[in-house]
Amino acid sequence: MYDFTEPFRNPGGSPIRELFKYLGEPGMISLAGGHPASDLFDTDGLQRAAAQAWTQPARCLQYGPTDGLPELKDALAQLMQQRGVTVPADQLMVTTGSQQGFDLLLRVLVAPGDAVLTEQPAYPATLQALKMQQARIVTVPVDAQGLDVARLAAMLESGEAGRPKLLYTVPTFANPTGATLSLERRKALVELAVKHGFIIVEDEPYADLRFAGEALPSLLKVAQDIDGGRERVVYFGSLSKVVAPGIRIGWTVAPADIVRRCTVAKQTADLCSAPWMQAIAAAYLAQGALTEHLPRIAEQYRRKCEALCDALDAQLAGALQFQRPEGGMFVWARMDGVDSSELLKHAIAQKVLFVPGKAFYADHIDAAAFRLSFAAPGIGEIGEAAARLARAREALLG
Repeated sequence: MYDFTEPFRNPGGSPIRELFKYLGEPGMISLAGGHPASDLFDTDGLQRAAAQAWTQPARCLQYGPTDGLPELKDALAQLMQQRGVTVPADQLMVTTGSQQGFDLLLRVLVAPGDAVLTEQPAYPATLQALKMQQARIVTVPVDAQGLDVARLAAMLESGEAGRPKLLYTVPTFANPTGATLSLERRKALVELAVKHGFIIVEDEPYADLRFAGEALPSLLKVAQDIDGGRERVVYFGSLSKVVAPGIRIGWTVAPADIVRRCTVAKQTADLCSAPWMQAIAAAYLAQGALTEHLPRIAEQYRRKCEALCDALDAQLAGALQFQRPEGGMFVWARMDGVDSSELLKHAIAQKVLFVPGKAFYADHIDAAAFRLSFAAPGIGEIGEAAARLARAREALLG
């Protein structure tokens, strides 16, 4: 009846959001969505920031600059400075969540049929955005140290990867695997980008959620010490996981030529991100509230992660393989001989949710894999969730 464009003739929605319909069922425990813990929102700090923002109500309620309120850009530049990177104003723009930043980048750089490299398994919304842009997705495997850079080098040298425009990666506490790219691989990856002329898209929403191990520099910081490296990294930051997803504040750091074009693309999307929310975020960061609040979040996530991993060991010893992450929100697991999509059906009956692995693959699906998020449920619920998962496995195997 309607002549839809090619990407929307038979579109697939988010496989994770498809699970939301089960969240309202009484007694359901969700290890599915990557939601931050609501009880860890700094409501007092945000209320103070909102009051400060509202001292200029016209500024909150009027249109703002497309690339972001100057005070928020200044606060974000200071945050990046704390992370070891100096960012000029023309290399930073505010977006409505980091997902918008990725969408804008694809619009200005990727034409239908262009090759884009992604780590695999990968964040589903990334795969969804690439498919909507009609990119040719080329996958690179990951292991316990993140993206397999040696494999990527071989793919680039052999021509297997084609001539990629971009490579997308979450190098720190990846979604879904929880893996962190080693420092050696970070340096090698930037060197490959310079050599082969592609852009690294560094998505870093989880790096502040470290609760074990030593912090590593961002790819953007590593790139500063490699000739030509800084021009080859586009960095996405977000306040969604560390402040609150409801404020919808992300930011892009990129070469000025890219930022200028993304700003034009954003003008056609939403004119500007909500100035009210930007003003609140700017005040919150300027007050030092994020720096003060982060240790509390990290400590709670450490406890939750330990509770989940200990419960999985106790309930599914020998049946489940997983690696304990040093931060972030996710545990990536495999259950040999089990299709996780079939396991989910029994898990729903047992009142526990997770995300089957197929949601994170563009090809070569590992049906035995699945993602568990420890961030949102209470510690008291996590042990019960693991017990329900074990009962779901028993029901599946009969």
